[in-house]
Amino acid sequence: MTELPRVVVAAPGSGAGKTTVTMALIAALRAAGERVQPFKVGPDYIDPSHLAAAAGRPAFNLDTFFLAAAQVRGLFAHAMRGATVGVVEGVMGMFDGRSGAGEAGSTADAAAALGAPVVLVVDAAGMAGSIAAVARGFADFDPRVRVGGVIANRVGSERHAELLGEALEAAGLPLLGWLPNDPAVALPGRHLGLVLAGEAAPAPEALARAAQQIDAGAVLRLARGAGPLPAPAPVFPGRQPGRIRLAWAEDAAFRFTYPETRELLERLGAEILPFSPLADTALPAADALYIGGGYPELHAEALAANRPMLEAIRGFRGPVLAECGGYMYLAEALETEGRRYPMAGLAPGVARMADRPVLGYRDVVALAASPVAEAGWRLRGHEFHYARLEPGSRPAWRQADGTAVEGFTDGRVLASFIHLYLLARPRAAERFIAAGERARAAAG
Repeated sequence: MTELPRVVVAAPGSGAGKTTVTMALIAALRAAGERVQPFKVGPDYIDPSHLAAAAGRPAFNLDTFFLAAAQVRGLFAHAMRGATVGVVEGVMGMFDGRSGAGEAGSTADAAAALGAPVVLVVDAAGMAGSIAAVARGFADFDPRVRVGGVIANRVGSERHAELLGEALEAAGLPLLGWLPNDPAVALPGRHLGLVLAGEAAPAPEALARAAQQIDAGAVLRLARGAGPLPAPAPVFPGRQPGRIRLAWAEDAAFRFTYPETRELLERLGAEILPFSPLADTALPAADALYIGGGYPELHAEALAANRPMLEAIRGFRGPVLAECGGYMYLAEALETEGRRYPMAGLAPGVARMADRPVLGYRDVVALAASPVAEAGWRLRGHEFHYARLEPGSRPAWRQADGTAVEGFTDGRVLASFIHLYLLARPRAAERFIAAGERARAAAG
């Protein structure tokens, strides 16, 4: 059993301001001298970028659909090295998971796995005494989860905050802080959610003011009262000596990757060689290629204009793993806003932007051998995209319930809209490394 102070930030539903409040809480704790390790429940890439910027440490994803409870604890403990308190931002509403209340993937399930108290974020605009009914209902709903207090968001004035505190006190829950109804603190959004850190953020002075309204001492007492962390399970293998060189797409168009995936591949012997499909004209000397998700639709013209890089991608002979935005980049073309842009052409078909998203967890079975799976292997991941691309005659996956096929593979290239969570199936990562080793040996 390990003493690791920790707290989970949850909300009744999406749009309550969890990310902004979590950033302000991180700022308040850092101002109090704490080393804060951020986490995000669920498969999100965008919110963690903001949490990492606020904390100055990479944010890890904690997801009970991908990992068993003991593995979630193991990943938490691994990331907490050198930190004094862990702050976990929840996903959607506290009890919203894969399906139904408290199901796998929910914030409540992650809080229960960690034995962590919850700070409930409530959008208090337009309410006063009603905040007590909302908070009390969430506190009493699931006996596995302990709600330790409330942070109110979008508060109109100090007097409004006093009324909220009085109502909560009568309900037996403390008001741990409040954020004003201030547009300068809010994070702007786009079609996949919030914009990424580095593109926009709350004004620093506005965030600092918001942090001053949070009782960091009270939150710390709550986090330190979490008790010993139940027994964690190891999640990463021991480090292996260098086995392959892995070209890793990383720029404004391709930024959606899990830090867990990168660390897993590095531990299995991959030397990560970052490159930019937007700016570079050649690939690094590598044995394997990874192109993660991102926003290629926002950079389609520049990607298409970089013909030397497209030729380098077409001429690459090692194993290729491309996910979501990477799949769109490997397609024959990308259509967006009425224009068609040529892409790398390693995967058949044209990626077209649509009005409605495809999103959700995916439990998939490999239809053919690929760089990460033998036919019949079962892996897990998630989708969140607006593009459409017909899988053609060589799909990579079918969903485990048999409802759909997806992606493309020719054995060397795997391109799919599914973001695989490789830490849940390390043998898939090992297979990718081994494929790179074979390519390295074949190249002499």
